[in-house]
Amino acid sequence: MMLLETIHSPEDVRALPSSSLPELAQEIRDFLIQSLSQTGGHLAPNLGVVELTLALHREFYSPHDKLIWDIGHQGYVHKLLTGRRENFPTLRKFGGLSGFLKRSESVHDIWEAGHSSTSLSAAQGMAIARDLKGEDYHVVAIIGDGALTGGMALEALNHIGHEKRRLIIILNDNEMSISPNVGALHQYLGRVRTATPYRWAKDEFTNLMKRIPGIGESLFKTAERMKDAVKKFFVPGMLFEELGFTYLGPVNGHDLNDLETTFKMAKKIRGPVLVHVLTVKGRGYPAAERDADTYHGLGPYKIESGEMIKVVGPPSYSSVFAETMIELAERDARLVVITPAMISGSGLKPFQKKFPDRLFDVGIAEQHALTMAGGLAAAGLRPVVAIYSTFLQRAYDQLIHDLALQKLPVVLAIDRAGLVGADGETHQGVFDIPALRTVPNITLTMPKDERELRDLLYTALQHEGGVFAVRYPRGSAAGVPYREVPLQTIPLGTWEKLEEGQDLAFLSVGEHMLELAKKSAGRLIRHGLTSTIVNARFIKPLDQHMLEELVRTHRLIITLEESSLAGGFGSAVMETLQTHGIPMNVLRLGIPDRFIEQGSLAELLATLNLTPEGVETCVLKAFKQTMRHVQSG
Repeated sequence: MMLLETIHSPEDVRALPSSSLPELAQEIRDFLIQSLSQTGGHLAPNLGVVELTLALHREFYSPHDKLIWDIGHQGYVHKLLTGRRENFPTLRKFGGLSGFLKRSESVHDIWEAGHSSTSLSAAQGMAIARDLKGEDYHVVAIIGDGALTGGMALEALNHIGHEKRRLIIILNDNEMSISPNVGALHQYLGRVRTATPYRWAKDEFTNLMKRIPGIGESLFKTAERMKDAVKKFFVPGMLFEELGFTYLGPVNGHDLNDLETTFKMAKKIRGPVLVHVLTVKGRGYPAAERDADTYHGLGPYKIESGEMIKVVGPPSYSSVFAETMIELAERDARLVVITPAMISGSGLKPFQKKFPDRLFDVGIAEQHALTMAGGLAAAGLRPVVAIYSTFLQRAYDQLIHDLALQKLPVVLAIDRAGLVGADGETHQGVFDIPALRTVPNITLTMPKDERELRDLLYTALQHEGGVFAVRYPRGSAAGVPYREVPLQTIPLGTWEKLEEGQDLAFLSVGEHMLELAKKSAGRLIRHGLTSTIVNARFIKPLDQHMLEELVRTHRLIITLEESSLAGGFGSAVMETLQTHGIPMNVLRLGIPDRFIEQGSLAELLATLNLTPEGVETCVLKAFKQTMRHVQSG
């Protein structure tokens, strides 16, 4: 039997002799490489934290001690060690294991997050709660070097250092190489920093210096300045020391003895501690080590070659966006692109290669990305911010205060708009329509296909009246030819009629909902109902002229959106009609007032009744109610 098969809880990990841990670490890596080749997921980050996770569960007692992972990207090993190995074939699938940590999934998942940089604030909250309640346990936050660029993490560091409560931060740094001589030096520094005699001697020396008559205080200050200068030159963690932390490290994140020894030291310190751990992302799988960016998060792949298993089809919306940016940048020297750590995800590597000086990756710093774009626009450039819908949520104040209020011409290219599937609740892009459409000086659009995406981006860069947002879905585009078609400006606030009918009018936002409208309309013909199908590409402003025409000529308006119904496109239609005193029956179909779980797009749409059969049933019911109301009137 494999060692991994005997691990059902952290207690089983702690019961193993140290000599067995390298074997277990290798089994975990083999398991992850094999399992994720079938399901996809976050491979490279988890291969990099195998030993770190083992050491954490040996030195800390979860769930009594609180292990707070900054983001589930590196939580798979934690899942394996807490009894979820047999469920891994369901990872990121409908009804299966979440790709992130989930409080409802295990008592060991005490914090769940799909967005980075939250762990330190959560840890501080738990440490304060522990102290106020008089309880005794360790609070440990594990955060990556990339997540530490997030402003929220820096805010938390500042407060943690000020409060000086007992709290341990593990900085998982996978950007630095591990030098063979790091271990001995860091262990020496760690022992010196944490040793009681050293601290006693340091305090006594300070008191002695200050007691020398006349010159004691001056001598002490001079000595402190000299000591600080030397420390800042030799000690890599002085930034954290200055913030109020005891710094331990750097630590070889793949040396279990080194890790366990350091964690023992950290547990003895009463104030905040930062343990700097150096790891290799993708460790143990050569393809992932060579290209950790590509293997950060991926679909199924061939283990032997590392080759991705791809379905042949149309290009993705992300790649069409990036291709269009290159074409537009060649025409307009003012165009620059900003992304918050999403060059690869947003398809921008070709743009980066061609225009390295006009692409700015600001790291995990969405707030900075938007306000920086505002500064660029105010200075005469035409910035495009490539950002996922779920991450745009993090910069809402900047959107309102720094862009819209100043009416700055910034283009938001909102990727992953709508349901995204396997990443689940934290990543579904269903809140940007309600968030954006309520803000003045914002134009909000969504194309029906890749050709219209290009035209909307072209239109956006000519727009001077404030923010212009173009949202588009994850995955393959519609397959419409576009490369040989000239770019066209789309008149602001205009919709497009695709089919004409007499009874029903479908107002559809985006490719998925447009296809749903067409299929639903086909089923409704059997009931003697004909439909007008509209590509409602402008969510704000609405095409009020067409809307009023449809109201006059149809008995029921149906809005279809892959977005939150609360405050969404359908709400905008109803508000507009009410504002202008136009009575009309409107059926709104979209995402209800709940978070949407993981699963394939088809599975999720089925659970939401957004299928041709589901729409048919809803429309027939609403139409009958409308006719009864007309007859009774």
